[in-house]
Parts: sequence; structure tokens; C-alpha cells
Amino acid sequence: MSARDFVRRHVFHNLGLKLTSLILATGLWLAIASSPPSEVALRVPIIFRNMPADLEISSENIPEVQIRVRGPERTVRRLQPTDVRAEVDLTGMRPGEHTFDLTKAIGVPDRLEVAQVVPSEVHVEFDTRAQRQVPVHPRVVGTFASSIRIGKIETDPASVQIIGPKSVVDAIDSAITDPIDITGVLDEITVERPAYVSDPLIQVTGPRSVRITITMQKEAAKTHSE
Repeated sequence: MSARDFVRRHVFHNLGLKLTSLILATGLWLAIASSPPSEVALRVPIIFRNMPADLEISSENIPEVQIRVRGPERTVRRLQPTDVRAEVDLTGMRPGEHTFDLTKAIGVPDRLEVAQVVPSEVHVEFDTRAQRQVPVHPRVVGTFASSIRIGKIETDPASVQIIGPKSVVDAIDSAITDPIDITGVLDEITVERPAYVSDPLIQVTGPRSVRITITMQKEAAKTHSE
């Protein structure tokens, strides 16, 4: 194929369509490039990637990060929080306290730049993941006659498994249940209630629901001697 044939076939073929596409692309680029600069603040969660399987975050509160993003107004107006990332890589992380520079953890779309990150760093504490069984203590509430008292409380199962940071797990004595109202109960009541631990870093992994049987007992009548 001669050079003339090559040019005719690959350059001048559909030349009008190619020129139109080039003009549209150039116009779009000029529209974006000439758009006045704007800035927007977005709040996004901090994502911890590659968390070791035997590790737990023992810091109770992990803040969101506010990212101020600057760029052409047309692009900034279309920006969504999901378009911005704050990712911290935890590959090889070990237990202890660690501080991360969030200014190096931000990702934004092309043609945009990060103007400010608040906070600029985050301090996180990590601990070894631990689990163990703890007894369940049902929460019994309500009123009953003076001649009635609680005779026996049975819980099935008697304990549940919890999981969380080792230092926190070791400090937990028991799990509790949602309240059980025994007002007006004269003999026996059986209910199911979820078991939980009030510490937000602890998760009850199983079973979540326990069966509680409360047996009431009449007190023996008192005798008065002269």
C-alpha cells in the first residue's frame, strides 16, 4: 500500500466525523479548563485496608475526615462523597498505638486537588483479638406483692461468647439481657431476650438470644408468739 493510499484510507476516511469529535472534545476541555476554581468540603469515613485477622481497633471513636477539595467549578459541582477516599493501609500492623498522616491517605478524581484535611492525622490504638465465654445475668424489673419473691432464675444457655480487643474482653465479667418485667407474675414466666455487653468494642457472637425462666415463690406466713 502506497503512502497516498494509506493517508486516503486512514486519515481522510470519515474526516468530517473525526473533525467534529475533535472539536467537541476540544470545546469540552476548554469549558472545564476555563471554569472558575471552586472548593467544597466533604466528610468521608476513614477506611482501614488490609486489617490483620488477629487485630482489633481498641479506640472507641474513629472520626470521619473532612476534606476540602479544589478544582474547576463544573467538576466540583458534580463531586460526591463516594468519589473521595481516605484509606489507611494496615498491612503488617501490630498491637499498640499508631498515628497516621491522613494527608497522604486521600484520593480524589483527576483535575481536582486536596486543599485541606481535617484532622490531618488520626491516632488509633490496636489490640490483639480475643474471645471467651462469660455468664449471662438477666435484668429483672417490676413489682410484686410482699408475699411473693423470686425463687429461681434459670438461663439457657448460661453463658455467651464475646469477642473484641483483648484488654477489653479480659475486663468483662458478664453479659446482661434486655429487661424482663415480672409485675403481676405469681408462678412462672419464660421469655427470650437478647444478650449484650454495654461496651461498644465488645460483640456477642453467639448465641445472641437466651431463654430465661423465672420462678416466683410464696413466702411462708409469719407466726407471732406472745
